[in-house]
Amino acid sequence: DFARQLVEAARERTRHQETYDGSYRVIGYPLGDVPSHVGVCTDLVVRAYRAQGIDLQVLVHEDMARSFRAYPGTWKLAKPDRNIDHRRVPNLQTFFQRKGAALPVSQSPKGYLAGDLVTWLLPGNLPHIGIVSDQMVSGTQRPKIIHNIGAGPVEDDILFVYPVTGHYRYRR
Repeated sequence: DFARQLVEAARERTRHQETYDGSYRVIGYPLGDVPSHVGVCTDLVVRAYRAQGIDLQVLVHEDMARSFRAYPGTWKLAKPDRNIDHRRVPNLQTFFQRKGAALPVSQSPKGYLAGDLVTWLLPGNLPHIGIVSDQMVSGTQRPKIIHNIGAGPVEDDILFVYPVTGHYRYRR
C-alpha cells in the first residue's frame, strides 16, 4: 500500500551518503532535484514522494502560484520560486494543511502511523520534517522516524525529542 511504499522509499535514502546542504540551487523543473549526494530533511520527503509518482516540487509550486499569499512570507519573496519552495518546511506544512492532510498533534505515539509526516521546531527555531517509520523503537510502542537532521538520512527515535509542530497524512 501507499504508506508502506513511502516508508520503503524513505528508508532506501538511508543507504546513501549525503552531505547536508540547504543552500539555494537552480534545479530543473519539473522533476528537478539537487544532486543525489546532497540533501536536507525536505529532500528526503520530496524524494520518497517522487518514488510514488507524486512530485511535491510541482504541486507546491502550482499551489503557491495560485495562492502565494497563503504561504509564509518568511523569505520576503515577491513570487514563488520553483527551485527552493518545496525545500522549505513551512511551505510543505502550508501545502499539506491546504490539501486537508493535517492531523492532530498528539503526545501519544499511537496516533502516528507509518507514512505520516511530522514536523518539529529544533533549537534555534529551525523547522524540521520526517516520515514516520513502520519500525518501533525497541521496547516501546513509539515509531521511529526517517529523517535527515544533518548527518544524512537516518531512521531513529526522535518523535518526541523536539516540539512537534505538525502531523500530516498526504496521499493525494
